[in-house]
Amino acid sequence: MWNVLLSFSGLVALIQLIFLPFFPESPPYLLLQKEDKAGCLKAMKQLWGEGNYHPEFDDLMKEKAITKGTKIMNVLEVLREGSVHPQLCTMLLLLLSLQLCGLKIFETANLQESIIPYVSLGVSISELISIIFCSSIIDRFGRRVLLCGGYLLMALILVLLETSLLLSDQFLWLRYCSVILIFLFIIAYGLGP
Repeated sequence: MWNVLLSFSGLVALIQLIFLPFFPESPPYLLLQKEDKAGCLKAMKQLWGEGNYHPEFDDLMKEKAITKGTKIMNVLEVLREGSVHPQLCTMLLLLLSLQLCGLKIFETANLQESIIPYVSLGVSISELISIIFCSSIIDRFGRRVLLCGGYLLMALILVLLETSLLLSDQFLWLRYCSVILIFLFIIAYGLGP
């Protein structure tokens, strides 16, 4: 029943994708990243109604003043920063541990068992690539664009993955397409959701 579970996650992503345009951008993102005070106030009003949200706005303004002289680091600068090495090592260990778990979907695609550990390692590398890429572009495009784009890509990839798995007994080359689609799904998930 794994395919029903996989389809369920696609349904949840579709519901989120439908309702996402009706929500405002994050007020801290609007104020701290975009420097849009009016947009921040409008988003707060839309999220919290006509109540008193001025203490939160004042806190954001204080945070903005504190971080005004702070340089925003890119991915390479973060990797060079020694204080985050323990967290990076933990993250890498978690990602690389994916290679130790036998992913049932690869068995369903009728891949040779000798290939599955390498495919699992590829999944970990795909996830690492998506994390690095997303953290590089999130400030440029914003969360909303990445969420919408990620969910759209995930929905498309899930449809293609389900189709390729259903037809993999008839067309042997679709087994390898399934693996590529899984990598793309992980990258799309890492980019947005």
